[in-house]
Amino acid sequence: MTTCSALIVAAGRGSRFGGPLPKQYALLGNRPVLRHTLDAYRSTPEITSLLVVIAGSDENHYHNAVEGLGLPPPVLGGVSRQQSVLNGLEALTGEAPDFVAIHDAARPFVKPVDIAACLAAVRADGVDGAVLGVRLADTIKRTDADGTVNETVPRTNLWRAQTPQVFRYSALLTAHREAAGLGAAESTALTDDAAVAERAGLKVVMVEGSEDNRKITTAEDLARGITMESRTALGFDVHGFGPGNAVMLGGIAIPHNHTLSGHSDADVALHALTDAVLGTIGAGDIGKHFPPSDPQWRGVSSDRFLRHAVDLLAARGGRIVHLDLTLVCEAPRIGPHRDAMVASIARIAGIDPSRVSVKATTTEGLGFTGRREGIAAQAVATVETPRR
Repeated sequence: MTTCSALIVAAGRGSRFGGPLPKQYALLGNRPVLRHTLDAYRSTPEITSLLVVIAGSDENHYHNAVEGLGLPPPVLGGVSRQQSVLNGLEALTGEAPDFVAIHDAARPFVKPVDIAACLAAVRADGVDGAVLGVRLADTIKRTDADGTVNETVPRTNLWRAQTPQVFRYSALLTAHREAAGLGAAESTALTDDAAVAERAGLKVVMVEGSEDNRKITTAEDLARGITMESRTALGFDVHGFGPGNAVMLGGIAIPHNHTLSGHSDADVALHALTDAVLGTIGAGDIGKHFPPSDPQWRGVSSDRFLRHAVDLLAARGGRIVHLDLTLVCEAPRIGPHRDAMVASIARIAGIDPSRVSVKATTTEGLGFTGRREGIAAQAVATVETPRR
């Protein structure tokens, strides 16, 4: 298996951005720009490790932005972007990955599919680097110092380079070390890692990206916000009856001549809702996160499961739009408890009760629910998440 480390460059000052914080730590939605960028790479299976390069004065901002991610200690940057990248590459010598993806922290809208496409391109025989970019569509003019147009530049085969820029690690490290030995004027003229690679004679190819992968440069860029998309997923669960005098449904105890048996407190409603929320972010099912074979979950209140799924959604910048629950059973009667269930589910999910719907039906005496052997639940979660 090949390895690819992502090196996120977050050491810049962003003088054009203004404001009290460097742009990589400014809030985009409810999270720092850097956190959005890291989440994109954490969502890319081909990335095997993450390392961030920061300015020494930003350590507190950095730790606040990455809290809970379990990342290795950051690397301190240098006086230029090129030096910062070299510092990061040198810090990776211990693990020496096969490939390295260099990415600007201030490009938080990058899509995992584009990251993976760059890595696929650089894996081709004879290719040393791959750069995500967009073909130029506008007419390009070259002017004199006073603004007088003196040439129309043919735009054929012209691209605007973005990040990530993915390279064979050892080749890029060698190229950066060589560039660092140049005079200051020449070395700082290399404006990105592809230029460093080109100078060393490495073969670099372009990979088609999109305009969505824009860079945060000014406060206006930040104000444009995140492009959100809607997602919907279905959850379904079943539990049979066992001896008892109440059932847990939607986080409340409902008197009954049986209880539900199964995983945790067997709250079939919350289990179905948990799977629905997990499904919206492709995070598997409840059994993946809380295996029924693990004794620590025996008898546990199922509100922990739904809260966990909601937290995972929030960590990706998403929010719940609506939760719809349908319970299928002959008994107990759901109607008298519907409002209490709505309030309970809303409290657990951290949303307004108007965003929760609880319904009930029967199977007209058919099947296991018709024979009063248990309860089934179907849930639909509708969410908004940042487009990747």
